[in-house]
Amino acid sequence: MAQREEVIRRTVYVSDVDHQITEEHLAALFLGCGQVVDCRICGDPNSVLRFAFVEFTDEEAAHAALNLSGTMLGYYPVKVLPSRTAIAPVNPTFLPRTLDEREMCSRTVYVTNIDKKVSQADVKLFFEIICGKVYRLRLLGDYHHSSRIAFVEFAMAESAIAALNCSGVVLGMLPIRVSPFKDARSPKNSSSSISLKQLLPVLM
Repeated sequence: MAQREEVIRRTVYVSDVDHQITEEHLAALFLGCGQVVDCRICGDPNSVLRFAFVEFTDEEAAHAALNLSGTMLGYYPVKVLPSRTAIAPVNPTFLPRTLDEREMCSRTVYVTNIDKKVSQADVKLFFEIICGKVYRLRLLGDYHHSSRIAFVEFAMAESAIAALNCSGVVLGMLPIRVSPFKDARSPKNSSSSISLKQLLPVLM
């Protein structure tokens, strides 16, 4: 119970999330507050607005995140409040549905706590040596942040599974954390939707 309460204090509740916003966009918004442990968008995928939970590594980051309430994200200003619950398990209705979506999701991982001195090329080389060919990679953050995050899509699902075993491995000066990417679907029925393919430029 005490551990759950500690997690709740490190978590914020975000409402009025534009339906075009992905977990990548949301994580990038809060990157300046501190290290994001998990980010979960919930709600009806057909609704204009959804809600989300963002968990940080410490309470100070969660408190800093409250200052971002009112920030425009997409077409709407988000509201950020202290969470009353820990991040809930993934709702099956928000998981990828088509074969292409499931396949892309199975090949993609979310990496946090990346040393800010490590370059995108370094991250790509690290995962390719250990896990296999990287198809796309997006590194977020800059030198003003203590660490960075990345979304890595591999050519093969087996490589993404292998990448999960890299959690705790030191890259640069920090131990990285690798998690499955939970929602690789692009929003439906919108001409201005942003897909994972657009967000992760192909590396030559």
